[in-house]
Amino acid sequence: MFTGIIEERGTVLAWERTGDAARLTVRAPLAVSDASHGDSIAVSGVCLTVVDQGADWFTADVMGVSIDVTTIGDRRPGDRVNIERAAAVGDRLGGHIVQGHVDGTATVLSTEDGSAWRVVRFSLPAELAPLVTRKGSVAIDGTSLTVSAVAEASEPEQWFEVSLIPETLEATTLGALTSGDRVNLETDILARHVERMLAFGEGSQGVPDTPTSPQFATPHETGARS
Repeated sequence: MFTGIIEERGTVLAWERTGDAARLTVRAPLAVSDASHGDSIAVSGVCLTVVDQGADWFTADVMGVSIDVTTIGDRRPGDRVNIERAAAVGDRLGGHIVQGHVDGTATVLSTEDGSAWRVVRFSLPAELAPLVTRKGSVAIDGTSLTVSAVAEASEPEQWFEVSLIPETLEATTLGALTSGDRVNLETDILARHVERMLAFGEGSQGVPDTPTSPQFATPHETGARS
């Protein structure tokens, strides 16, 4: 698990395709300072496992599905990437719960600079639109962000915006984004679970109706606030 608080910007050293998979080597001194074989490190939002490492670099295997669903296959030597080590038990949760399991990609539609921030608008795949809400959380290239605006549900083209503060622009790769760039998008895990539960629906085949016994009472039956 990650929190979406980027610890450093790494540099891609090598990208080697091996059939339908690949091996990625990244220079990331902070991340490898306490890394061990098998540890998880998020690279621009993609959770990868350390299989080899040196004094300031690590190598990870990348599965075909990650290449297909994320932007990681676009990375080339010299590219900068966002790096975060897995969260340790007891750490402060400065961002939100991020799994490193990318849902898909979004494309930068526009950027607009304010006096002390930058507003970036992204395209939003239709299937992910219900999972992104104003003031909700998303991870863009592994960076925990708050959604500042979304398209109305009736709009034919779905989009969302985030407002980036100077620290985010400086400490992550998001400061270099321009129109047309693709980014990795991970929606909120709680929203994904709710969507899955609603897809079945109460009383659907294979899913029992909500019990009415006291130990399984609904909020209305117990007087709790809904």
